[in-house]
Amino acid sequence: MTDLHFGSITGLTMAEEKQLHALAEVFNYHQPYNDTKDKYYEGHITLNDVNIGIALPGGIKKLEVGCNWGQKTVDVLAARSMFDGFVGKNTEALTQLVADNRLIAEYSKACRDELKYGCVFATLYADDAIGCRIRFHSPATAAALWNGEKGRIDCGLAIIDTVPDEQFKGRWVPHLVNLYTDDAVIVLERVQGQWTATRHAHRMGRPLMEPLIWNATSDKPFGRSRLKKAIRALIDDYVRIVANATVALEFDTTPQKYLLGVTDEQYDVLMNDKFKTYVGSLLTATSNPETGENPEFGQLAQGSLAPHVEKMRMTATQFAAATGLTVTDVGVINDANPTSSDAILAQSQTLVLMAQQLNTGNGDALRTIAQMAQAIARSVTLDELTEEERDVMAHFKNPAMPSVAVTADAAIKIATARQEFASTDTFLEMIGFDQADILRIKAQEQRVRGQKTLLEVENEDNGDGLGGVHPAAGEAE
Repeated sequence: MTDLHFGSITGLTMAEEKQLHALAEVFNYHQPYNDTKDKYYEGHITLNDVNIGIALPGGIKKLEVGCNWGQKTVDVLAARSMFDGFVGKNTEALTQLVADNRLIAEYSKACRDELKYGCVFATLYADDAIGCRIRFHSPATAAALWNGEKGRIDCGLAIIDTVPDEQFKGRWVPHLVNLYTDDAVIVLERVQGQWTATRHAHRMGRPLMEPLIWNATSDKPFGRSRLKKAIRALIDDYVRIVANATVALEFDTTPQKYLLGVTDEQYDVLMNDKFKTYVGSLLTATSNPETGENPEFGQLAQGSLAPHVEKMRMTATQFAAATGLTVTDVGVINDANPTSSDAILAQSQTLVLMAQQLNTGNGDALRTIAQMAQAIARSVTLDELTEEERDVMAHFKNPAMPSVAVTADAAIKIATARQEFASTDTFLEMIGFDQADILRIKAQEQRVRGQKTLLEVENEDNGDGLGGVHPAAGEAE
């Protein structure tokens, strides 16, 4: 866990120093909660975390039960939020910024962090090579204060670089931290235990930091995690069920047997090698000379895993309902009556609606990021952007993920009504081609057109120079 502690820093105003310490307190306060979310996302849950002290023995408390429900909760929804770039009247410069920053790939990672923690922060700064550099920071490495009056971030910080801790092996401490204010990006560098500040002023009029927020409320403007407490409780329940089923299976594999009426010598022999007695195909015993009775052999009723399986199915169904996942996503399959494709599609509607909500919120944040990126690249303010630069929108693929046959059929019907639509990139996308295929198709079409033009020119030249008959010449003859 990383803690931030700043003393008095030369180069900061009193207001900036107050903001910095407030941000450090917010960052340190949330780190234990962020570590818990990381733990559930990665599935590192031991029985000691979930044992209620009744059925599970304390000797196996360090056992980890593999459970990827936390990761499924985040990744399945994030996979339906597919950022595809920006659209507008003229987005050539912005498209280049997206490519230079690998923004589409970076968005996929940022979206996972957003759903895991509740928010993620995008920071921007001028770069001589590409104009503007865009980076994403999770709450594990960044913090911000919300300004309710302005409806945006008031100030924020992000850990840019860390170095090995000199006191603790394997631990890292912040070395470079950026403080984002309305009029500057202040770079804080730690040298020999002392922080120094370097100011980089800007004219944006707001911090060069924008959050992408999931499921925000009026009292939680930075959103809520998909791995909230109720979801974690269901994961705990699943881990307990699997542990109980594992212990029960051990007993079911070796059901308890009993042998009554044996002599002391026979008892000692049996106790000296229980396993050999259990696996032996033949068990013999003579009558007891003291009682005259023959030994009586028996076996206790074997346990059943059915109650554990039913409980696991019930917990999985509750988890699917709470997260919007389908029961198939959490491993519940009914082989006796397989679920139809229409039923699976109906079950995923909740997840599709969540993805649309996610895209709406992130689209608004990405639009703000795009406007600031263009302003930074051109060294202008937001007010000085052109109408084309302001009028951009983030484009996402359909979160319902319809089949190619469905979208192709719709595209052909649209092209029938609007013939120009058939020559657009959108038409090619709808019939199943990705951007790489579209570029290849357009390049090959252009080459074919060039070859046709060249052939027509050659034919015309051959017709004029190799005996072509002109009307005037025929009339003269």
